[in-house]
Amino acid sequence: MARSVLEDLQTRLSAARKEVEAEMETQLAEQRERFRYSLQRGKVRFERDVRELQRRYRVGLLKYIVGARLGYILSAPVIYGLIVPLVFLDLAVTIYQHICFRIYKIPLVRRRNHIIVDRQHLAYLNGIEKLNCVYCGYANGLIAYAREIAGRTEQFWCPIKHARRSADPHDHVDAFFDYGDAEAYRSSLEDLRGQWKI
Repeated sequence: MARSVLEDLQTRLSAARKEVEAEMETQLAEQRERFRYSLQRGKVRFERDVRELQRRYRVGLLKYIVGARLGYILSAPVIYGLIVPLVFLDLAVTIYQHICFRIYKIPLVRRRNHIIVDRQHLAYLNGIEKLNCVYCGYANGLIAYAREIAGRTEQFWCPIKHARRSADPHDHVDAFFDYGDAEAYRSSLEDLRGQWKI
């Protein structure tokens, strides 16, 4: 009985998630129309007059640096110092999935679906702001990419829900076995390993 209630909740959650994703796509389409840009082969294209309007809002480099808070300037090396472990993480998880996922027959995670670097095309950003946006797009996309790789690994090796719900579980958790359900785990583990909701 409790299992069917949980399955019903998971089905409703999945349907709600799909509805929200569809609504987000609609909002993005409206945003593209409002700010007059399009995506052509993955690249952003603004209408010429929109780019000219955006340039009027750009703050020059000298004014930007002089107007920056001292704490912002002093913290920049700490922020940018993370590039070394981030690149190492990128390399490590990419090699990991190309070796292990092929062995386990887990579908590979497409890096470009997670690491999106496109804000540098905005004409109202100066060079430093563009660099910051490239860095943030890479860093946050990389974390999402690594999380998806880890989530697929968890679905393969230990697809058991935790006793407590985490603040922001990855998408694969919904399909995991209930905490303490030994029978379902033993009888259906191989089936779950072959089900990829991607």
